[in-house]
Amino acid sequence: MIGILHGYLLDGSGSNLWTRNIVQALCAAGQEVHLVCQEPHPEHFPFVAAAHEVREDGSVHVLFERSTPFPGRCTLHRPWIGETLPVYVPDRYEAFERVVPMTELSTAEVEAYVGRNVAAVAGIVERHGIRALHANHAVLMPTVARRIKESLRVPYTILPHGSALEYAVRRDVRFHALASEAMAQAGVVLAVGAEMRTRILEIFPEVAGLEARTSVLRLGVDTALFEPATAAERPARLERLREALAELPRGKRAEQRAATTRAAREAEDVDALADAFRSASDYAQKYPDAELEDALKGLADCAPTVLFVGRLIGAKGIHAVVAAFPDVLERVPDARLVVVGHGPEREPLEGLVAALATGEPARVRRVLEAARRLEGSAETAPPPEVEEALVRAVVRAPAGCAMLAEPGRVLFTGYLAHAELALLFPCADVGVFPSVVLEAGPLVFLEAVASGVFPVGTEAGGMAHSIAEAGEVVMATDRQAMKLPPDHGALVPALATAIPAALRAAPAAREALATLARERWDWRSIAASLAGTLDRLAERMGPE
Repeated sequence: MIGILHGYLLDGSGSNLWTRNIVQALCAAGQEVHLVCQEPHPEHFPFVAAAHEVREDGSVHVLFERSTPFPGRCTLHRPWIGETLPVYVPDRYEAFERVVPMTELSTAEVEAYVGRNVAAVAGIVERHGIRALHANHAVLMPTVARRIKESLRVPYTILPHGSALEYAVRRDVRFHALASEAMAQAGVVLAVGAEMRTRILEIFPEVAGLEARTSVLRLGVDTALFEPATAAERPARLERLREALAELPRGKRAEQRAATTRAAREAEDVDALADAFRSASDYAQKYPDAELEDALKGLADCAPTVLFVGRLIGAKGIHAVVAAFPDVLERVPDARLVVVGHGPEREPLEGLVAALATGEPARVRRVLEAARRLEGSAETAPPPEVEEALVRAVVRAPAGCAMLAEPGRVLFTGYLAHAELALLFPCADVGVFPSVVLEAGPLVFLEAVASGVFPVGTEAGGMAHSIAEAGEVVMATDRQAMKLPPDHGALVPALATAIPAALRAAPAAREALATLARERWDWRSIAASLAGTLDRLAERMGPE
């Protein structure tokens, strides 16, 4: 009987993706799992056999009970936590009126959030006889787990993800203290890769015995979902994707995209441009764009395709990809860029593409300045070195900048869920993941590899280890194309060189990369390792 404390949603990337894959793999292995999170649509996930809502007064409302195709069983519990959802970076969440970076919350607000979760989880543990808990992130679910251990003697593990460490623990002594206390009482601290283990030990030197209790847990990928496709198979994959999209609600509309582009090309006033970006961002962001099916038709020609998947913020390096793409086009004139994801930088990024296409550095600077005036811009902007590279692109690669104006040259899709992404990934040749902050281990990198897509990523953090493993199965002369320097100032020129080289290397590497993912990174082995760790902790704790 396993309890998993997540606290956020199941849809999306990062820790959400990790959680839903681990839970599904546990259910496939016959485990009984109780998952505590804030997912508003538990019915969308086939491994969820029951969904319970824990109300403010502690009563439990059963949302549904159903059979599933899995031998195990997941019961999802959604506690009442009030109107405030603490997050690491600014975002929008469907079910919450107030989504706030936790560093901006008062101590009283943090305590209220933790206390409500503790009350709910204590009831869940006692009702269902949960013997061990796993808590995601470094804060705040580990604090919930620590208090449950103190009151009910239930042991727990922690898996810190990079966002909590970088955006909360390192920036606010309150969260460092909470994380440190939770680490001190955790039975095992799990690290996604050797680099993350080193980072955890460096951040928490005060925690006694932490090194002995910290072990590495691999990242995984659903190799049954993410599979490669030959050039001949891509049109069929795209048709399946278009069919899947037809059933989904939509986000950004065509007229909003046009307004963003028009403002970037024509607006002379920075405030007016910022207002245009705000207006164009008024849509449901966690859905695919309207009319995306029509745009995807162009991918069937199998032209060299570069794919970025991730949250649209500066930390993920997408601005650097846009800055380098004019250089790429001058070397690979038929290349195109597909940008998958949502985030506060979506409109500025579209504006940057349009401004670069005008060939006017002043317009590029104007877009960057307008982006700084948007809410939350300090957390989502690119590094200054990347901003300057964007401005210089107009002089550095004028022909490539002009090509950005061509229809379909740069395609923004909006948000795609896992099922849709699995159909799109194998229709690309290169996946690019140039994070400018340390990543614990980006799951999209492994999904690219499983899809036979040649991966290019920043050689730092957990991604460096994934790059090294992927490099084992490609030609020695092609390995360098996978690697981007962590130096912000060198990132754009490195992308301009690496992407063309990766496009040349991609066809020969496709099957070897997919085979590597199947043999080394499947989620089932990772889930079995986690279950074994929790079982041992429960046995060690024993009865009172």
